[in-house]
Amino acid sequence: MTVMDSNPKAKSRLIKNMKTKINFAITIALAFTLPLATVFIAKAAVAASNGALPRPEGPCDIYAAGGSPCVAAHSTTRALYATYNGSLYQVMRQSDGKTLDIGVVKSSVTDAGGYADAAAQDAFCASTYCWITKLYDQSGKGNNLVQAPHGGFSGPAMGGFNNLPVADWAPVTVMGHKVYGVFIAPGMGMRWNDAKGTAVDDQAEGQYWVVNGQHFNDGCCYDYGNAETDSRDDGDGTMETTYFGDSTGWYHGPGQGPWVMTDQENNLVGCVTDSPNNKLCPTLPVMSSRFVTAMAKGESHHWTSLGGDAQKGDLQVMFDGTRVQNNRSSYDPMRKQGGILLGNGGDNSNGSQGTFYEGAMTAAGTFPTDATDQKVQANVVTAKYDSPRLSLAPAAAIATPPGLQTFAAGSSQDTTVTYTNTSGAPATGVTLSITTPKGWTAVVSGGTETSKKFADPVGPGATVSATFKVTSSPVAFNGDLIANISWTSNGRTQSEKVTEKVRNVSPIKINEFAISSATPANPTNSFIELYNAGANDVDLSNWTLTEHPTQQSIFSSVKIPAGTKLAAHSFYVLGLSNSGLAVSAKKGDTTVYVRSITGMNVGDTIEIDTGSGVETRKIASIGTATGIGTTLWQPLPDGPVITIPAGSTSVPVSSTAGFEVGQKIGIGYGTSAPAVARTVEQFEVATVTEVGKPGTQTRLSADAKVGDTSIQVMSTTNFSAGDKIRLDIDSVGHGIETVTVTSVSMQADNGGGGRGGRGGATPGTIQLSTPLKFNHASNMPLSVKGTGISFQPATTVVHSSNEPVQSLGTGITLDSPLASDHSINSVVRDATVTTEGYQGTSAPNQWFGGPALASVGSMVLRDNTGLVVDSLNYGGLVDPWAAKGYQAVSGQRRGGCFVASPAAGRGGRRGGGQAPAAGVPNRSAGRTADGTDTDSNCGDFQLQTPTPGAPNQQS
Repeated sequence: MTVMDSNPKAKSRLIKNMKTKINFAITIALAFTLPLATVFIAKAAVAASNGALPRPEGPCDIYAAGGSPCVAAHSTTRALYATYNGSLYQVMRQSDGKTLDIGVVKSSVTDAGGYADAAAQDAFCASTYCWITKLYDQSGKGNNLVQAPHGGFSGPAMGGFNNLPVADWAPVTVMGHKVYGVFIAPGMGMRWNDAKGTAVDDQAEGQYWVVNGQHFNDGCCYDYGNAETDSRDDGDGTMETTYFGDSTGWYHGPGQGPWVMTDQENNLVGCVTDSPNNKLCPTLPVMSSRFVTAMAKGESHHWTSLGGDAQKGDLQVMFDGTRVQNNRSSYDPMRKQGGILLGNGGDNSNGSQGTFYEGAMTAAGTFPTDATDQKVQANVVTAKYDSPRLSLAPAAAIATPPGLQTFAAGSSQDTTVTYTNTSGAPATGVTLSITTPKGWTAVVSGGTETSKKFADPVGPGATVSATFKVTSSPVAFNGDLIANISWTSNGRTQSEKVTEKVRNVSPIKINEFAISSATPANPTNSFIELYNAGANDVDLSNWTLTEHPTQQSIFSSVKIPAGTKLAAHSFYVLGLSNSGLAVSAKKGDTTVYVRSITGMNVGDTIEIDTGSGVETRKIASIGTATGIGTTLWQPLPDGPVITIPAGSTSVPVSSTAGFEVGQKIGIGYGTSAPAVARTVEQFEVATVTEVGKPGTQTRLSADAKVGDTSIQVMSTTNFSAGDKIRLDIDSVGHGIETVTVTSVSMQADNGGGGRGGRGGATPGTIQLSTPLKFNHASNMPLSVKGTGISFQPATTVVHSSNEPVQSLGTGITLDSPLASDHSINSVVRDATVTTEGYQGTSAPNQWFGGPALASVGSMVLRDNTGLVVDSLNYGGLVDPWAAKGYQAVSGQRRGGCFVASPAAGRGGRRGGGQAPAAGVPNRSAGRTADGTDTDSNCGDFQLQTPTPGAPNQQS
């Protein structure tokens, strides 16, 4: 270093030599990738010679021809290579958990193909819900996007996973054919941290995506591209993605947005100004087109963003210039890590929304030319993205379709079918109709015809519609209503279908609920009220209510006893008991493990369970309630899901706090990845024999070179000799290796934690058993699973990442053994307790034992056959499939349709709201009028003074 500092020419020669070596390495790497483009083009020619129409060239063919091959290529709408015939994406259906890969329609003598086989999805997902569980990487690198794991922020699914997109929420047309995009609502997201071939550190890269220009918000952050490999904020410059939205928190354009920008971590960047305090980009265009193409590309000291209308024209340069400047030089050089995300921020911030259709990333060390960028845009234009031709919605909500219509048995509603000619030729003989479930009818409103045929041609861009009176049968039903169209264009007769979910059910509504109260201060003063909006009594025998707090697994449902009838225009109140069973209790048990012991005393009489199963006991002694709980360890960038086999006597965990030797532990099982709240979780119970170290995420605090026998890390906490550590990702100049720790030593706190670190970190040195085989850059993430929690007896089933691991405490000892078994969340009620559980002036119709309501959650009411009668999400979208209402309203502070939460704070894995501050009025969420239901969670409810068992306040 002394020679370099004192001899500028020597320093310059060294830097030049380093760049030469890096460029040579990149050239060698690309040499193995570029021939693929030649193969693709050759195969396309063969297809044409065999009589089939030639497949259209794709964006990644163009990138490859321009010397910037794709290393990640994702789309649910079309193939991004001329000869890609693999799967585009995978869907899972709710009804049975089966999956289906959706592929590409192959070329034929009449159809060039290349677009997604949406018909296969429609058939597979008929009369049930489907989620998109995987976006396949078409580049061959295996960079498939899956359910995003939790990181710096957690999603609403089990253990903090983000929700998966609902498969049919974003229909569009491509090449004149119906396909589906990826609709991202807040809390949804997909990711792959263990990527191959992507840019790392300051390596150049390019990326593009096509999005819905009219679906956005200012939540952080609707991104696609290169991100951290540990789903955490690892400092400025550790990601470089495309961004679309109207956030004004960082650099932004004029007006209301939305804008095409980039996310470079801790900065949404639409431009670079003369001062980091000036965030306005005065020339950044507002993007108003229905479909938007956006690009971002970066290299040393320089980045460019481009945007344009995906249906026409060239791209505009949004910005072209230097990196963000500040006194830390934290964006120049960049410190990219190479993970790939869709729909969220680098730290898994998931308040964003938008719709994705296609996107790709180019190889490390490539910077696509402007000419290549424009060719890719021209290719996108030729794909002919357009709005869906056919739609089906309640006649009163055509512009904002709720995606669901709820019928009372034998009732009628007006439903509108709308057709828009998105082709360039007139459509003749346009005929609209509705296919109904068995026993239903659909006739044109005001008439008796079952279809509507339009005598006049429908010109390009024109819209026609027909409204039908749909009458349901007396038989309860959950499933699809199907709109149909047939037409002739250019001498060819065509047809298409679109579905809308319908429920034909008893008129029982989730009418009102509360989570907590300020007066008296009680975080679990919770009730849920049902209301019969019909004119006749309804038998509720064996109906169930599943309430699902955010991030938790579903362990149980509240079951209404046999013989329960609800009179017309009457209420049925479910009240949360002061405690409940945290795990099931068995016949003969004298100790029960409970959710709460607050207010309970030795000698108190308690009831365990309800109805005919109730047992009464006295408390002989009181120990402790369940602890906060944790989850089974999720490693990043490897993982994110690991499985622990049956027969194990220890599990790695995210935290060991609250676990003690000799106490009981509950280890969750039953929910396999991806986590979509489709199954019921259960606990295995064991006794803790040893409490070890939790899993830990950290980063390198200094560069590590080939041959080194030690690494510097930002934190040595929870590392032990014998631990195995996975380092890095597979990319140019980088390589994956697993090393074994021989010893760990901490250094004095330097207050910084190394390059990109945070203040207060305590770095240290980890000695390795063998020399490193690859170079590893400072700031690259790594993890260790720790020694976890040991127990006996051994597990009998498989467990996986993010499933719950619960400290059960020491529980309550009873004065005599239980005579029967009791399930998890059974009522445990002490009538003397007044500071926990529901404390209404009159007793509820039924007590339930848990789970405690969180400030964010969902509820699903089912009849005795399992059909969904009513559902809602509150405080956010926890189970989006169960949400009712239009989800695509865009703009600042928008984020889906759900009931406003009546609780003061956000609930977590434990559930339970925060009691509002003193002086804040008690609140419930209630329908604007008892039983009112327009299939809109956000429109049908209001916050009000609680009125359990009585009429709601009128808005």
